Amino acid sequence: MVQIIVQLSKIIMIFLLGLYTLECFSSMRRKDPVIRNQIIARQRVFMYMLHFMGYMVMFSVQEDIRYIVFYGIQVLVFSIFLSLYDLFYEKASALVVNNMVILLMIGMLILTRLSFDKAIRQFAFMVGGMVMCTLVPFVIHKMTFLSKLTWVFGLGGIGALAVVLVYATVSYGAKLSISLGPVSIQPSEFVKITYVLFVAGMLYKDTSFKQVVITTVMAAIHVLVLVASRDLGSALIYFIAYMVITYVATKDIRYLLLILTGGALAAVGGYFVFSHVRVRVLAWRNPFAPGVIANEGCQVAQSLFAIGTGGWLGLGIFQGLPKSIPVVEQDFVFSAISEEMGLIFALCLLLVCICCFMMFLNIAMQMKNQYYKLVALGLGCVYGFQVFLTVGGVTKFIPSTGVTLPLVSSGGSSLVSTVMIFSIIEGLYILREEEGERIERKGKKRRRKEEKEISEK
Repeated sequence: MVQIIVQLSKIIMIFLLGLYTLECFSSMRRKDPVIRNQIIARQRVFMYMLHFMGYMVMFSVQEDIRYIVFYGIQVLVFSIFLSLYDLFYEKASALVVNNMVILLMIGMLILTRLSFDKAIRQFAFMVGGMVMCTLVPFVIHKMTFLSKLTWVFGLGGIGALAVVLVYATVSYGAKLSISLGPVSIQPSEFVKITYVLFVAGMLYKDTSFKQVVITTVMAAIHVLVLVASRDLGSALIYFIAYMVITYVATKDIRYLLLILTGGALAAVGGYFVFSHVRVRVLAWRNPFAPGVIANEGCQVAQSLFAIGTGGWLGLGIFQGLPKSIPVVEQDFVFSAISEEMGLIFALCLLLVCICCFMMFLNIAMQMKNQYYKLVALGLGCVYGFQVFLTVGGVTKFIPSTGVTLPLVSSGGSSLVSTVMIFSIIEGLYILREEEGERIERKGKKRRRKEEKEISEK
């Protein structure tokens, strides 16, 4: 009976996430607010049903009441969060909020399946992130002087990364986090936000050669400190964010070519300087080679085995062996999802992430304020490129970089910083909506004035 439940549930969960994903892209095309609200309401039904199905299957297999209790607490937290957001931020993008919540739900599902203790730890960070998420849009709305804190963001970010370089312990060949009692924090996850605010603040008004050089030097210091800490995945994300913001701000193809050339030379240099980069390239080239599969290529090989074993529909929750992949909860959670929930489910998850990225870019393009435009663009690129690095690494499309899948993988710092990115984007979206309303009111007022003048004549 349990096997029947497991096999039926995976089909239903794929169907629910598929419907949710279709509604994502349908909502982006709709202009009528009534239709969009109906889509948002249907999405919430789908994601609550998916969340319920996943935990009911885990309870059926494990017969552990903790799964039911944990599920109930999560539902309460998600419901309160969505209700508060709807109450206080009527002009917010409900699609962005929905996407964030369903990614969190899927993350809690897979982490609970992999490690109940780590799921509880992740849940604590999630609650903190949600509290922050309800406050950040209000702060963005009130703090109109963010562009004046450019150097505070730049120097503060370098200082935080330098502390990690000096005091952090080495983990998997890199200095990533510092311990504050029972909690470990990875500052680079938060500094990427201040880094985007710094680069955008430097270039939104002045794009002279001197200003670009100063910005480049400061950005390079950020990246070099990360390289010294051997946090090369984060360094690559920072580099891409800088490149995109600089090109959009200056609109000069020469800067783009110079940055790309410098990045290519740095990548080649990194290959020869850092042994663990060579190890990851070796694992990427042929993880199944004799002598490689048992050592350097083990993680990638097990990931590919998991994805291939799961097939299109997956094996079902608790029916696979995702724990055979080293560090599966962090770097290779996409593989675990593919194995047990199916490749169709994983692709739908990826499409939801792409929808978030497209929404971020759409918000950036429609912002009138150049500073906010660059901030939204930079944060969108940080999120989108991190998703690309994670999924590309686990599928052997690119060498693994050791970065997490935002909102899904285990990692408190990654989760909280990504929630902050989503909430900053929401704050900018609200500003854009208010700006649009002001322009519309001025237009109506001008038209009424013109009509009055015509009638008087």
